[in-house]
Amino acid sequence: MRRRTIALDQLDELVEHREEPERPAAAPTGGLRTEFDFELPRGYVDPEGVVHRHGRMRLATARDELRPQIDLRVKENPGYLSVVLLSQVITRLGTVREVHAGVVEQMYATDIAFLQDFYRRINSEGHTRAGVSCPSCGTAFEVDLAGGRLGES
Repeated sequence: MRRRTIALDQLDELVEHREEPERPAAAPTGGLRTEFDFELPRGYVDPEGVVHRHGRMRLATARDELRPQIDLRVKENPGYLSVVLLSQVITRLGTVREVHAGVVEQMYATDIAFLQDFYRRINSEGHTRAGVSCPSCGTAFEVDLAGGRLGES
């Protein structure tokens, strides 16, 4: 077997030339969950003034984590890394046709912080639940960060 060395910026070319056989979809109950629904605290306001709050994020791949490292915007401003990364893993946001870095740039800071935490939870811990306790009585319980509003069950 022959090995060849490629640079990170050539990954797209390599993938485009390789055809992968289509894999059957995993069974809904037995397969790995790879996408998670979320609801933004404030919502993205598009140029027409429509607010988009409901979305979906997929699990990140190694490629998703590597790609921002070679992005010139990230090299110039390391704080831009989360914008690029989130734009790659958000698969749906309301009726927005394509979620790209420009869309993520226009989100409120509250929503970015929520998405960063959501990303960390689904990619590190594998779920969107968080353990909390009532400040009044101390009762411990779990909340699902993926959706729903405070006070809803």
